[in-house]
Amino acid sequence: MKLLVVLAGLIALSSSSPVPLIPGDNSHYIEGVSRYIWMPDGDGVPHLVDLQAPIDESVVTGRNGANNQYWLYTRQNPTNAQVLVNGNANSISNSNYNGNRPTKVIVHGWNSDGNSALNPLITSAFLAVQDCNVIVVDWRALANSFYNTAANGVPSVGQFLGNFLIWLFNTAGGNWNQTHLVGFSLGAHVVGNAGRTAGGRPSRVTGLDPAGPLWGGNSLALNTQSGQYVETIHTDGGLLGIFDRIAHCDFYPNGGRNPQPGCWLSTCSHGRATELYASSVRTNHFVGRLCTNTNQAENNQCTGGTLNMGNAIITKRGNGIYGLRTGNAWPF
Repeated sequence: MKLLVVLAGLIALSSSSPVPLIPGDNSHYIEGVSRYIWMPDGDGVPHLVDLQAPIDESVVTGRNGANNQYWLYTRQNPTNAQVLVNGNANSISNSNYNGNRPTKVIVHGWNSDGNSALNPLITSAFLAVQDCNVIVVDWRALANSFYNTAANGVPSVGQFLGNFLIWLFNTAGGNWNQTHLVGFSLGAHVVGNAGRTAGGRPSRVTGLDPAGPLWGGNSLALNTQSGQYVETIHTDGGLLGIFDRIAHCDFYPNGGRNPQPGCWLSTCSHGRATELYASSVRTNHFVGRLCTNTNQAENNQCTGGTLNMGNAIITKRGNGIYGLRTGNAWPF
């Protein structure tokens, strides 16, 4: 009898909170309801995440953003990072940083680091089209913890990044009107907090499929107060990414949801935002059409005015919801 009770309990548990068995398949997921979801690491490998896992307070402290590392790349050192240390002016003067150049900042997402694929992909694209400072933020100390713990620490990571940029510009020169912050997944919310810490002064902030789980309706998420112009590219909305409009301009390539062309799994569609963005920096060929609402964008029915998605133009401005179609392989 006891065995039957245990079995009945397990069946009830599995039916209310099913554990998905196929790596990367999030077709089971219901936003705000499901407990488990597959998330990719920096190499695109899916990992099963428990969205109800307790937060590890030993990892999340008020100073977890102090573990951020800042890696500088320029045309003088396009592949070998120079480490900039917050508060150490010599690390700046001994580097190739130039305050007269535009500054680009790239922030990775969960279970990743400064060497993850998106960083060299976007860094090389920036340096190919512009003589600029590219700063890759490595926040692996927190990002490689459980998802709930990493998400909880995102505001601190962003605040430390914002304060680092304030110190950098005050120490070695820099222009907020020539500053562009780019973040993927959880990194999109990191740059959102960084921009608000800097008083919304960054000229441009780009969120690449901003992380959805635990972030819907969250006041600490990326929003229009994070920069003078805030743009998002939604590729896995409602699953690993937020689908709702949160920026000045929200782009929904191929409907903004999984599957993106050439993808079979949500984890692929989520990462597609980084590839589309890197391609847009190099070619600027993605033309969005203005939509009346997100339903039009989701169904690829937008016929309004045009605005290019992505690119590296620091003075880019716009407002609205935009839809477009892309190809299924680079350069899309």
